[in-house]
Amino acid sequence: MTTLSAFNKFTSGLAEQDFIMPVLFIGHGSPMNGIEDNEFSRRWTAMANEVPEPKAVLVVSAHWYTKGTKITAMDFPPTIHDFGGFPKELFQVQYPAPGHPQLANETVDLLKSTQVELDHDWGLDHGTWTVVRHMYPDAKIPVLQLSIDYSKGAQYHYELAKELYALRKKGVLIIGSGNMVHNLRMVAWDKINDTYGYDWALELNDTFKSLITSGDHKPLIKYQSLGRAASLAIPTPDHYLPLIYTLGLKTDKDKIAFFNDRAVAGSLTMTSVKVG
Repeated sequence: MTTLSAFNKFTSGLAEQDFIMPVLFIGHGSPMNGIEDNEFSRRWTAMANEVPEPKAVLVVSAHWYTKGTKITAMDFPPTIHDFGGFPKELFQVQYPAPGHPQLANETVDLLKSTQVELDHDWGLDHGTWTVVRHMYPDAKIPVLQLSIDYSKGAQYHYELAKELYALRKKGVLIIGSGNMVHNLRMVAWDKINDTYGYDWALELNDTFKSLITSGDHKPLIKYQSLGRAASLAIPTPDHYLPLIYTLGLKTDKDKIAFFNDRAVAGSLTMTSVKVG
């Protein structure tokens, strides 16, 4: 097991700074955003210039949904093409960022409320690489993924996120990657490329932003209590829970900023959050 002193040496470049890393929730949307030059991907590129260059990136992706909690711990995580029906060029993309087994081990030590498994089989799924390749195209910064335990509720994930806070002080950029509003069964296929949202999607998106801005996280954790709009927007929690991780990492001193605040195809929102 790597020692804490070794980890401190790894992050010594930022450990003595006066700031902590921000946290991001990114609405990743269609895998095609990974290769397209559009308003969303351009904003991801710009965001990389607005935050300090991280020592590593840790992503909580909606697409790694597991029993228990796992973290990638290989030297070079493979690029996973976990989708179908898209153009050949999307499947040809490789994002060869290194992993960081040492950081994986230290993250396991931080998460004291649960046993975390070091994983050598997963990699970087499209919830991660479609976003991060726009932010850091040179693929030189280590990238890890933390899975979402599907057997636990939102309160559990909110509290678990708090245990990751020390990484913000160590130069690690933590990203939750999902979508606040995500109902693929209700996609308006005739508006698939349009910035269009159903009334309920826009209503709930505004509610989310208001609660996030005010710091009132309880209704966001108990999102089922937000009525019919929430049941339509979050038919399953996988794409929503990465937001809960981002909010769990927020402090009272952190400022909130929204970006890519758009609905697409009726039942999806790309609305993203910068914390800090």
